[in-house]
Amino acid sequence: MVRNFSSPRSILITGASNGIGAALATGYAAPGVFLALAGRNADRLEAVARQCRERGTDVAVKAIEVVDRAAMAAWIEGVDDAHPLDLVIANAGISAGTARSTDPVEKVREIFAVNVDGLLNTLDPAIARMRPRRRGQLAVVSSIAGFRGLPGTTAYAASKAAVRSYGEGLRGSLWEDGIGVSVICPGFVVSGMTAVNPFRMPFIMGADKAAGIIRRGLARDKARIAFPWPMYVVVWLMSVLPPAWTDPLFRRLPRNP
Repeated sequence: MVRNFSSPRSILITGASNGIGAALATGYAAPGVFLALAGRNADRLEAVARQCRERGTDVAVKAIEVVDRAAMAAWIEGVDDAHPLDLVIANAGISAGTARSTDPVEKVREIFAVNVDGLLNTLDPAIARMRPRRRGQLAVVSSIAGFRGLPGTTAYAASKAAVRSYGEGLRGSLWEDGIGVSVICPGFVVSGMTAVNPFRMPFIMGADKAAGIIRRGLARDKARIAFPWPMYVVVWLMSVLPPAWTDPLFRRLPRNP
């Protein structure tokens, strides 16, 4: 089976109004490319679309909540009818600092709803369309935080762990269907999400640089795209060491607002 993911021409990106999503949109923008961009902030989304159109790209935008299962399915199916999708990037996500709820319990549920249910609402309709064609690629955006439960950002780390595990399982289950799946695990990247963090973020990276790493990894069909590597190595190591060794360290981590 020939699997070539180097030049996607029809791309859908959620969470495209800011950070990694916006940088991926402008990075993929080129003549002959179609971009379907989704986000919650219509004004920021349109500003990203404008940059992409200036590069000769055909762009459609949709202000939508990824937690709305029916609306997401209708939108993705409509996009795919007009422009059969080559690549779907499930990037939408929130943390404690960017959740809208002020109630702690409801904040946790909102994080899981956006980060996990929103991912399923993006992938399921796309997979249903890609399977009969026996081609396509899915990019599942998790986080380095998803390698270990973190006291300072419990719900976010847990939701991203679910996303990572689900994406890794999908890669194997969709292989025979000709669909590629890559799990993306960034560290701190400049975005609206990290802007609310009141602490120093190690190895923080610009969104354009992060998007370049992701695009190169997707072109190579990498199973896991994790960066920056020093942070990835440290967190991976912490995830395999006995909790009795690592708990004292993690208890001292700063907490999300």
